[in-house]
Amino acid sequence: MKKLLTFMLTAALGLGLAGCGSGEVKVFDKYQSSDFKALGRTYFADGKIYCALSGTGVEFKFHGSECTVTVEGDGNAANFSQADNFARIGIYLNGERVVDDMIDRASETYTVLNSDVETDATVKIVKLSESAMSTFAITDITINGGGPEPTENKDLLVEFVGDSITCGYGVDDLDPNHHFATRTEDCTKAYAIKTAELLDADYSLVSFSGYGIISGYSDGQTKISAQTVPQYYEKYGYSWSAPNGFVPADVNWGFGRKPDVVVINLGTNDDSYCKNIPERCDEFRTEYVKFLKTVRKDNPDAVIVCALGIMGQNLYPSVEAAVNDFCAETGDEKVYSMMFDNQNQADGIAADWHPSEVTHGKAAEKLAEFIRGRLEKEEQ
Repeated sequence: MKKLLTFMLTAALGLGLAGCGSGEVKVFDKYQSSDFKALGRTYFADGKIYCALSGTGVEFKFHGSECTVTVEGDGNAANFSQADNFARIGIYLNGERVVDDMIDRASETYTVLNSDVETDATVKIVKLSESAMSTFAITDITINGGGPEPTENKDLLVEFVGDSITCGYGVDDLDPNHHFATRTEDCTKAYAIKTAELLDADYSLVSFSGYGIISGYSDGQTKISAQTVPQYYEKYGYSWSAPNGFVPADVNWGFGRKPDVVVINLGTNDDSYCKNIPERCDEFRTEYVKFLKTVRKDNPDAVIVCALGIMGQNLYPSVEAAVNDFCAETGDEKVYSMMFDNQNQADGIAADWHPSEVTHGKAAEKLAEFIRGRLEKEEQ
């Protein structure tokens, strides 16, 4: 008879490790696990694995024939007035997406593998949508066979700090007249994760739709100061949906594994407020420099790339000026600016005039080439 291993992901350190009938219960440490590779800013606590920001989740491998994953929805789950804000989850088996679902109930169990034959399997659980609207927690992973073991870290880790473009807003809806819905958002089809794949790198995303450096998306009259990324950069993230006791903005991010490269792609939403008004552009430039100081403090050895332009290039001169100001003031020689090509309607336009997957792919190719060049420079 095959041995069934149930990993209950509990933080109750007093619980024994003896066999419990159908298998063994393994107790995980609050912040780290030897059995799973955390993707991005994934949070282990309270006997659960919390997934808030885009791209968070876990990856592991095992040899067996069965695997199920149970997740817990947040305060939005089952509230169908919030259907456009449900969390979207993707689960992959050996690189193929076998689950793509909106979490619309308090608890859901997914069968990832159910076979008569044991096999070597790699499972990846990924939050496809962003954190502001919804979150989920992994509460149970059950396998039979040997394992699990974490997949290996890549040699390179790239962190992407951005807005809706980084989140993959609307990438599954090629109608620019349609509006936001988490069901059409997929970070794996956006430039950031595509760039990481081209570089054979691990990734971490810190991104929120509508957010900027000094203002969120605006009517041009009012500065939306509450929707800024820098205030959450040193946190696990932000969500207005209560994620069952885990409030990302209340938890400090530990910066345990520091990225080799940090890409900042912010300014698209600020542009809706700045509108080429000199004093507003100057404020953006000043605050951008302050944010660079924070990013450098937390990532002392990283190459930093400050990019902009997929949905407009108006503020790129201010980004470039901020980089020059920062480098002149600090003597830092590892911070660069890069302008993306503006999206081309011939490549398709997604919801609310966001980039299509084709556009994301082109942006990823340009950014990956730029990063390779800067890393080669650092090695010389």
